Parts: sequence; C-alpha cells; structure tokens
Amino acid sequence: MNKTTRELALPRLDTGRFASLEVLTDEPLFRQTGVRIAFTGRAGGVSEGPYASLNLGDHVDDDLACVLENRRRVSAALGAADAPLIVPRQVHGDAVLTVANPADAPAVQARAGEGADGIVVACAGVASLLCFADCMPVIAVAPSGAFAVVHAGWRGVMAEIAAKAVRELVEADRMRGVETLPSQVNVYLGPHIHAECFETSEDIHRQFTERFGTGCSAGARHIDLAAAQRESLARAGVAPERVVDAGVCTVCSNEAYFSYRAQGGVCGRHGAFAFRA
Repeated sequence: MNKTTRELALPRLDTGRFASLEVLTDEPLFRQTGVRIAFTGRAGGVSEGPYASLNLGDHVDDDLACVLENRRRVSAALGAADAPLIVPRQVHGDAVLTVANPADAPAVQARAGEGADGIVVACAGVASLLCFADCMPVIAVAPSGAFAVVHAGWRGVMAEIAAKAVRELVEADRMRGVETLPSQVNVYLGPHIHAECFETSEDIHRQFTERFGTGCSAGARHIDLAAAQRESLARAGVAPERVVDAGVCTVCSNEAYFSYRAQGGVCGRHGAFAFRA
C-alpha cells in the first residue's frame, strides 16, 4: 500500500466568486488537490418567489426547468460542466454511497435516487451536490483528492453520518492502495441552523447530551449541532484543527441562505458541491 505523504493545509472557508455565483470555498485546498468545494447561497439563479434565486432542490414546488438551469450554472461556474452530477434523494438517514470511477456514476445515481444522505467520490471527473435549508452541509476531503458530501440534519448528526462518511472515504482510498488516516482529512461544516435558533423537544435535547456530552447543550431545549458534530468526528479520529465551520446561521441569515424555519416551510435549497477535475 502506498502511503499518503502529502499533508493538507488546514481547512478554511472564504468567499469566492465564480461567474454569477458567490460561494464559500477553500482556494488553498483547490490549488493543492484540484478539489473544488463550494457552499452556495441564494443568489445567482433564475428561480422566483420563495425559491429565488439559486434554488437547487427539485423536491420543492419550484419549476423544474429553473432548478435544472440553476444546477447547470453551478456545475459550469465551478468547472464541472461536462461531469456527471450525483444528486441523491435525501431521506434523513445514514446511507453513504461511493463512486469509485466515472463509469459507476449512472448506477450510483440510480441508487442515490432511492435515498441516500452521503456521497463519497474517490475518482476525478464526477461531481456531487446535496441540498439544504437549515440542516448541516458537510464536506470531507482527503489528501488523495477523494471527497465526501453529506447531509446532516439533527437526525443525521445523531446517526453520526459524517463520521461514517469519513470512514467510507478512508476505505475508498484503501481500496485504491492509498493509506489515509481520519486525522489527515479536512472537514468543512457549511451554513446551518445555529444553537440560538435550534429549539428542540426535551427528549431530543436529552438524546443529544447523552450521546455527545453536555458541550452540545446551549441551554434548555437548544442544541449546538456543530458542537455535537465536532465531538462525533473527533471520536472517529478527525483532528479538531481539521474541522472548520462557516459560522453562518441560516435562520439569522435568511436573506443569503434558504431557511425552512424562517420561511415557514416554503423555501428553496442551497447546496454543498464538490468536484475534482
């Protein structure tokens, strides 16, 4: 087995502009690995009304033609115009699917259409997009250039899907003869509902503190999803300094990001996107 000798620069999230899109991305990561990650916002698309303007979700009542045009704009702006795009039907579960080579993309997309909340891409030339409106977007990138894109609402955090995706990422590298440790993986937490806005039931609050400790409690019935996620990732071997949080609450920043809570359940979806050319 070949050892991974390259060490990634510590993760960061900065604003980058690509054509009409403004996204959160890590430019040093792109220069080092060729992996373009992006957390999109609301601006830069063609949708209207509560879906204005860059809605990427096809399961809301937006015009499908607008959604497909918005997805096309994202792929084109981020260098993946001709690449297969894996977009799963998200079901708040813990299923993680892996694309080992571009020829697998159609079969994986078919399986993803049946329900999945994490996609690992262990090859160049395949992009993945997952959609959000308060749930936590997670992207993990290995030094090899393999990556995972994960949807983690409170159920996904509780099911520890991001930690599972890191393990699947490490395994995908191992299958390619590359030794990657969880401590070498960069993890990016995108805009999501923050503790001050995430009020839960007493039962859910109890479940979180029992599983992840009192550090994820933000007072009575409020949970800090990022704190719970960090604890889960640390238990999986991810180095704390390799986890970066965008620091944006989707409810408080509803003008820039879609929010299911802030918009009364009628809203579009922003995205977490990754691709390696």
